[in-house]
Amino acid sequence: MAVKNDSLRTNRSILHDRSDSYYWKGKGALSIKTFRNGRAYYHAGRGHFAVEEGSYLLLNHGQEYAITIESDIPVESFCIFFPDKMVNEVYSSMKASNEQLLDDPNDVKPTNIDFVEKTYSDHWLAGTLAQMKSQHVHNSLEQSWLDEKLHELAQGLLLVHRETGQERLRLQSLRASTREELYKRLHLGHEYISAYYDQSISLSDMARAACLSTNHFLRSYKQLFGMSPHQYVTERRLQQAKKLLLQTDRPITDICIEIGFQSVSSFSSLFARRFAASPSQFRRNR
Repeated sequence: MAVKNDSLRTNRSILHDRSDSYYWKGKGALSIKTFRNGRAYYHAGRGHFAVEEGSYLLLNHGQEYAITIESDIPVESFCIFFPDKMVNEVYSSMKASNEQLLDDPNDVKPTNIDFVEKTYSDHWLAGTLAQMKSQHVHNSLEQSWLDEKLHELAQGLLLVHRETGQERLRLQSLRASTREELYKRLHLGHEYISAYYDQSISLSDMARAACLSTNHFLRSYKQLFGMSPHQYVTERRLQQAKKLLLQTDRPITDICIEIGFQSVSSFSSLFARRFAASPSQFRRNR
């Protein structure tokens, strides 16, 4: 994957490539990271993130990160890099009154915004990204069209950012600043689980990733996500098993071990309880 330092990417907003083995470390612009046909692992700040199809990772401007890809087949990347301060300007414009925008549009000062760095669902932006990829692949990107799409994405990111503010209200903290910090730390723990759900990780490992005490992490995680960390691990594994059963013919025992279960009978029982069919029955009915 031929990738140059993100900091040099002042006029290039799209990265589209494929690689089965790749590593890069450095700082970059505010960016959206998406991948198909596999996973990419990021270590950014204090967080560990696994990004795959159906999600995107949002990283702030100037964030130092490392990306690693190790796969049996090429993983496709499609990443968007925003021009410096562009999203801040969009945010300020959305906050300003019509009177301010009409009186002196150039006097609206950019407002710094700090996004929560985590993986998000890509459903809202999938269509726009597909359009951008198609234009990029066919070398038919016009700068004015690209600028419009970047502004659309910026507005979408800001709306999602506002939704995270509503999610924070689930946490029972008195001060807004405390609630915001706890929200970020819980997502660090959640992302750690999502990245390593197929391995043997303990509750203390999860809490350590979140920089919280074990009891505080457990109690607050339930408040924010509506389930315990162990319940999420189990659900994450079962969803991956479902995907592998649908898309491959690999032996059920191999799937069981790959997703992190040690006992085939335990895996089969949990799968049947979750999807009303045993793994073998589910595969036959696909």
